[in-house]
Amino acid sequence: MNVQETLRSTAQITRAFGETWIRGRVLDDPFSRLYLREGMLDPYPVHRRLRAAGPVTRSSAGVWLITGHRIGGEVLRDPRFGVRAEPYRIGEPGPLEYRAGAEHDFSIMHIDPPDHGRLRRIAAPAFSPKMMRHYRPRIEQVTHRLLDAAQRKGGFDLMADIASPLPITVISDLIGVPDGDFERFAEYGRVVARSIDGVRSPRHAQELARATRDLYALFAELVPERAGSDGDDVITRLAGALDEGRLTPAELLSLTWVLLIAGFETTVNLIGNGMLALLANPGQWRLLCERPDLAPKVVEEVLRYDSPAQATIRIANEHVWLAGQRIARGDQVFVLMGAAGRDPAVYPDPERFDITREDPAPHIAFGSGPHYCIGAPLARLEGEVFFRAVAERMPDLVRRGLPTRRRMMSLRGLAHFPLWHPAPRT
Repeated sequence: MNVQETLRSTAQITRAFGETWIRGRVLDDPFSRLYLREGMLDPYPVHRRLRAAGPVTRSSAGVWLITGHRIGGEVLRDPRFGVRAEPYRIGEPGPLEYRAGAEHDFSIMHIDPPDHGRLRRIAAPAFSPKMMRHYRPRIEQVTHRLLDAAQRKGGFDLMADIASPLPITVISDLIGVPDGDFERFAEYGRVVARSIDGVRSPRHAQELARATRDLYALFAELVPERAGSDGDDVITRLAGALDEGRLTPAELLSLTWVLLIAGFETTVNLIGNGMLALLANPGQWRLLCERPDLAPKVVEEVLRYDSPAQATIRIANEHVWLAGQRIARGDQVFVLMGAAGRDPAVYPDPERFDITREDPAPHIAFGSGPHYCIGAPLARLEGEVFFRAVAERMPDLVRRGLPTRRRMMSLRGLAHFPLWHPAPRT
C-alpha cells in the first residue's frame, strides 16, 4: 500500500467511524450504538430497546433490524433474501494463487443457491456425524492435555490457554494442516477473524491482506501435494473436487478461508461466553459439576443466552413485506441472533441463564436455511467435551480477575479471562 492509498484508506475508515459515532452518540441510533464501546461490551440493552420499537425496525444508517426469533428465522430461510447484491459469476478458472478480494467474491458465505449448495456439498462430509464420532477421541485428548497444563499452572487465561488452542488444533487436523504450519495457521485465523466487522485501520488492512495472501499460499502449496491421495482431511477432499472440475481454484481457496472461521471462531467464543455465564451463576456451575452429563444442554443454553455470532446480513432480492414494513429490493437486513435468543415471545424469562430449560425452542445462533453454519456440529462437540471435562476436573474453579471483551459487534467473545484452580495434590 503506497502513501496515497494509505491516506485514502485512512480517510475512508475515519469517515466511517465518524459517521457511526455521530449516529450513535448524537442521533441516538440504536443500531449504530451496537458498534460503539458500550454496545460491544453489552448489546442486550440495545436489543431490548429495538424489540420494544417493533420486530422489524429501520436504522438511520439505512438498514433494517430484526430482533424477533420467528421473523429472524423466516428471513434466513426465505429465498427472497440472499447474501449478495449481484449475481454470482464463477469466472474463468485461474491458477491456484491469491487474488485480491477473492476471499469475499468466491466465499461460500457470500454465494447464494444453487452455487452455494454445490460448494457446501463438497465441504459438508468433513462435518458429518461419522466424522464427528471419528474426531471425538482427538478432541477429548487435546482438551485434557490443555486442562493438565492449566492445572499445573494454577492460574491461567482461559482464552489463551484453552479456548483458542483447542479449536485451532482440531480444525488444523480436520483441514489437514501439517504440524509445522500450525502456529502460522493459528495466527492467520486470528487476523482474519478480526476482520468480520470490517477493516479498522490501514494497518489492519495491511495485516489482513498479508494474512490472507499467506494463508492462500499455504493451501496452494498443500493442495497439489494431496491430489490423488486417499486421505480424509478437507484439503484432500478439495483437491479431488478440483481435479474433477467441481469447483474452481478461487472457490477452493475461499472455502478453506471460510472453514478456518467456521471451525475456530465459534468454539473459542462458545467456551469463553459459557464459562463466564456459568461462573456468574454459581448455582448453575455447581449443578454442572454435580451432573457433567448436562454439558450438551450447557452448549445450547450458551448459544441461546450469549450467542458467539450476534448478527448476520441478508439482502432483499425483491420487495418484501415483513411485520407491516416494506423492505425494498436491495435493502440490507440485519438478523440479530443475539436478540432472537432472548425473545420473550419464545423463551420464558429469557434473561435468565438456565441449563435445565425444558424443551426450549431451537435457537438460531448458527443461523438457519441454506447458510446454516457448516461448522455447527464441530463447535457443539468441542463445547460439550470441554464443559464436561472442566466440570469433572475443576469444580473449584474461580475467577482470578475481570474478563476482557473483544471489541466486535458481529462476533461476541472474550479476549482474556483469568481463572484460578488449586493445583492437584501429589
